[in-house]
Formats: sequence, C-alpha cells, structure tokens
Amino acid sequence: MKALPDFWATASQADRDRAYNNAEAVADSPALIAERDAAAAAFRAAHPGHLDLAFGPHEREAWDLYPGRDANAPCLVFIHGGYWQRNRRQDFCHLAEGVLAMGWSAAFCGYTLAPEASLTTICWQVNAALDWLSAHGAEHGIAGPIVASGWSAGGHLTAMALEHPAVTAGLAISGVFDLEAIRETYLDAALKLTGDEVQNLSPARRPVVMKPLAIAYGAAELPELVRHSRDFHELRSAAQAPGPLVPIPGADHFRVLEALRVPGGSLVRIAAALLD
Repeated sequence: MKALPDFWATASQADRDRAYNNAEAVADSPALIAERDAAAAAFRAAHPGHLDLAFGPHEREAWDLYPGRDANAPCLVFIHGGYWQRNRRQDFCHLAEGVLAMGWSAAFCGYTLAPEASLTTICWQVNAALDWLSAHGAEHGIAGPIVASGWSAGGHLTAMALEHPAVTAGLAISGVFDLEAIRETYLDAALKLTGDEVQNLSPARRPVVMKPLAIAYGAAELPELVRHSRDFHELRSAAQAPGPLVPIPGADHFRVLEALRVPGGSLVRIAAALLD
C-alpha cells in the first residue's frame, strides 16, 4: 500500500487538510451528527441494563453492552470514530439495532481521546477493553465469538484489534490504514504522531493478520478514504488474507453507517457472512 497519494508532493497544506476533512466534504454533516446523537440517546435510554462498565481507570475506559437473547451468539464490538480525537461510544449505540435484530449481541467500547492520549495509548486501551470483555462478557450475557468493527478512526482500530486473540473477524468501515499522510495534516496537531507510531500502528505496515476482515467504504466518500480501503484490501488479498472489499453505493462518510444500523442492511449481512 502506498503511504501517500500521487498528488501529495505538490499539494498545499490546505489541500492536504481538505483531503481528510469529512465534515467539510459532507455539507449536511452537522444535521446528520445531531440526528445520530439523538437516535443514540434514545436507544441507550431504552436499554439501560449493562452500561458504563469500566475496564480501566479513565472515565472513557468503559463498555456499553447490549446482550442478545443467546449468550453464545456472536457479538459485534463497535469502536467509534472521530479521528481518534472526537466522539464517544455513547453516540453510536443505536447501530446495535441491525445485529440485535439477527440475534447477535453488541458492545461499544470507549477510549481516551487525543491529545490527552497518544495513539499508542489508544491502541493499548482497545486491547485492554477486549481483554476485559473476554474475561467478563459472560457475566453480562456475552460469550460468543467477537467480530470487531469500527468506523473512520475506529476502522483503523478495528484492523489493529484483529490481532487480539479474542477477535474472530473484523469489519472495518471507512478506515485509515497507513498513518503517514495523517501526520502531514491538521489532524496531527492533536495526535502528534511519532515516526515509530506511523510504522508500528499503521495496519498496512504490520504483518498481515490471516483472519477474515471485510473492508467497507462509502462510494461517495473522499478519494483518500476510498484509497485507503481499496489499497489495504489489495495488500491483504495479495497475502491471500480473507475478506471482501465492500463499497456502499451512494454513501458518504456519515451515511455509510446506515448499512450497519438497519436490520438486514448490507453491512449487517457482511458481518454475518464473516463467520460462515
């Protein structure tokens, strides 16, 4: 996978920043975010049984769990996005609707945001969260195979989490898989990525994990987000690692998640197929 796109060497700083600015690219993103937050708040209020379960000392190191009818059914673990520096697990819990409808469980983990936490710390926290879920999930009705999933920055963290022994498969949505370009955009003001982090925390630079990983993206996303998904899938395919590339027709960076939320949605079906 190429670390940088062809236009990068001659691009202005403004062009580099714009290449990763999803909010600017989607004109109605403020309204979409407000709708998302309202839907999540309503869902969370209706499912209060297993919330705010701490897996570490920081306030964001916590799980919200939504067990299905069968404790041994698969569990979709969702890792939120926001370029590692925005959003909360609580703002995405309504996405559980799709997998709950097919009898799965769902789990949403938090992590400390940059700049308070480095990306090294964030990746460590996600692994600690999975350790906790492996040890304590059954106490809350979740004991089945884990399919890790995440969107945007969560797509990156999903690809990293695929290495965890508790994870059976993954669904990375609109992820970033090589961090070199991120280091040269406005996003690095909070992240302050080091050279070692670019090398060690870029999924595209790590040994290929031979577990199923579906890589999804919205067909109407920014070209850089599309490139990351396509190139990372090509890299994995060259190593004969399993998992499809899944473009969602017409979807931008925010609307792509509807395919996971809606019962029977295309990403719900893809998640199920990962365990076939």
